[in-house]
Order: sequence, then C-alpha cells, then structure tokens
Amino acid sequence: MHTDRPLSGRHATAADGARIGFDCAAGDGEPLVLLAGQANSRRWWDPVRADFSRYTTITLDYLGTGTSDSPRDSEWSTRRFAQDVIAVLDELGVARAHVYGTSMGGRVAQWLALDHPQRVGALILGCTSGGGDGTVASDPAVIPALSADATSETLSDLMVSPHWRQSHPDQLTVLGDSFMTDYARLAHRRASARHDAWAVLPHISAPTLVLHGTADRMTPVANGARLAEQIPNAVLRLFTGARHAYFLEQRQEASAAVLEFLSSHALTNV
Repeated sequence: MHTDRPLSGRHATAADGARIGFDCAAGDGEPLVLLAGQANSRRWWDPVRADFSRYTTITLDYLGTGTSDSPRDSEWSTRRFAQDVIAVLDELGVARAHVYGTSMGGRVAQWLALDHPQRVGALILGCTSGGGDGTVASDPAVIPALSADATSETLSDLMVSPHWRQSHPDQLTVLGDSFMTDYARLAHRRASARHDAWAVLPHISAPTLVLHGTADRMTPVANGARLAEQIPNAVLRLFTGARHAYFLEQRQEASAAVLEFLSSHALTNV
C-alpha cells in the first residue's frame, strides 16, 4: 500500500457536514474531475495526472481516505460519494466539468452523470461496472485479494503485470490508502459492491467513453462491453493484455484515448 505522508490541500463540506479533502491543479483548459478506485485517496492519480495538465484537474478523497473525514453515522455509497463531488465543485465554483472515473470511481461517475447531468460534460468510465443485473462477477479467487489482510503482492498482481511492476517500482499508487481504518475500508468495499445503476444507465446523456483492459480479473472485461451497450452512444476502447490498472500499464495509449475524446467534446459542445 502507498505509505507517503498524509496529503494537504483544501476541503469542501458535504451535506451532512463531513469535510471532503481535495486539490485542484490549474491548467489552461476545462475542468476535469479524476475519481479514484475503492479504498484509495487521490494519490491514485499521481503517476498519470500530468498527462492531463492541459485541463484543470480536480481530485478528491472519498470519506475515510486522505484528508477527508470518516464519519460512522453517515451514508457510505457510490451515490453519496457523487454528492461529495458536487460539494467540491461547488466549493471551487465550477458549474460543469468533464469526469473520468476508474474502478469504484467509475461507479461514482455514473451517479454524477445520472443525478447531475447539467454538471457533467464528457464522461469516461474505466475498469468499472454498472452494478446489479449488469455486472459480470469476478472470479471468486479474486475476493481474498481485496480483504484487509491481503498482501500487497496479491493485489499488485491484479492491478498490473509483474513486468510492469519491475520496471516502474515507484509508480504503483493504487493499492489502497494505508491510513484508512478497518471501518472505512469495509465501508468502501460495501459501497462499491452494492452499487447498482444498471437499470437507469440508459438515461445518461453525457457523451461517454468506456475503457477496459482485456486481462482485468478484478472487473472482467465483459463489464466494459455491457456498459457500452447500456449507455446510449457510448464508445468502447479495450487495451489488449492490460489488467485492472490499464491506465498505468498502457499509460501512453490510455491517456491519449482520453485526451482525444475530451478534445472532441468541449464543454461548449456537450
């Protein structure tokens, strides 16, 4: 797990009073929200965030991660996390932004596009699923890798290939926030597992790009295909041989695909 010192940055206030940590890296272009995976802080994006520097990138910490609060009396769900994103946008005075969510962040992004269509420009969903009846389950052998006592080696193997790890020893920032409590970690796991936007995905109006690695065992690639079929006019792009963290393993191709899609869907045109 990533063990750098805690993050700094600003905070927004959620509807229930919880503080949501975030930061904003100003660029010349339109705002782009980057949403991390389950049980991870915004450090998830550290290795690739510079690829999107032409945009004003916004990253945040979900409840229980980074500098955000970890309230036990609050709702923890992908739909609630989407509301926290809106709190961050409101704090920044951003009326509309593109959204790129990966893994659980892709599930959060779905609710953003559904509940707040006027706030979302282009939508990019990576290594994720729609939940409910539309989910293609992972192999049961994968489940132990997501438990609190799983080794980083086990989780790393699901994220990227051994060859990639060996050649990028300092860039695997997707193994979880080591500062999380057991309560927060379990709450994240439940929130992601209980996500179910499947039946309403056809109501997404944002232009949508779906990205997925073909060797993803955590969220099988069939989930990407199903998402692209369920969301009107969605475009599917697959990365041959990439595992769950396709955006690291095939960084050049994945980031280029996102940038190309965003350049075709400026906020003034969507």
